[in-house]
Amino acid sequence: MKRIILSCFLVFFALSTVFGQKWGYIDTEYILSKIPEYKEAQDEINTLSLSWDQEIQSMYREIEALYDKLQAEEVLLTVEMKEERLADIQLKEEEVKAYHKKVFGYEGLFFLKKKELVKPVQDKVFDAVEKVAKDNRLQMVFDKSGELVLIYTDPIHDYTDYVLEELGLGDKNDVIK
Repeated sequence: MKRIILSCFLVFFALSTVFGQKWGYIDTEYILSKIPEYKEAQDEINTLSLSWDQEIQSMYREIEALYDKLQAEEVLLTVEMKEERLADIQLKEEEVKAYHKKVFGYEGLFFLKKKELVKPVQDKVFDAVEKVAKDNRLQMVFDKSGELVLIYTDPIHDYTDYVLEELGLGDKNDVIK
């Protein structure tokens, strides 16, 4: 898959050179690391994730304790009583699995909270990238921190600092040429 993406990139790069298109790249991981709101969002997401994970682990420990209790009392129980307890335990397991899916599954609470907290920051960055691209008349801006792997990049095409400057996060001592 990466070979196909790289091949498409190389073909596009060759065509863009022929037609004189201007392009640049940025490093969104670096940009996001400079935004305090992003770090706060990540910290909140990590705290929530840890809390939910601990809650789910606690539920699993309760189920394990129920299995241990069943095993300890097994010789005293009738077949019907044992089956009833096993059914109750299995029901609790299913509830925990459903809760785990509700929290960490696709479109779960974790995903939605992450989207809620991170999207405004990402939108801010994308708006800044769009402005930088338009100001510098770039036809295309690549993200070197994403799936697309750039084997070599000439720093002259790195517009990360321009985006940071647009966001008001540029280094005061760094002068963009």
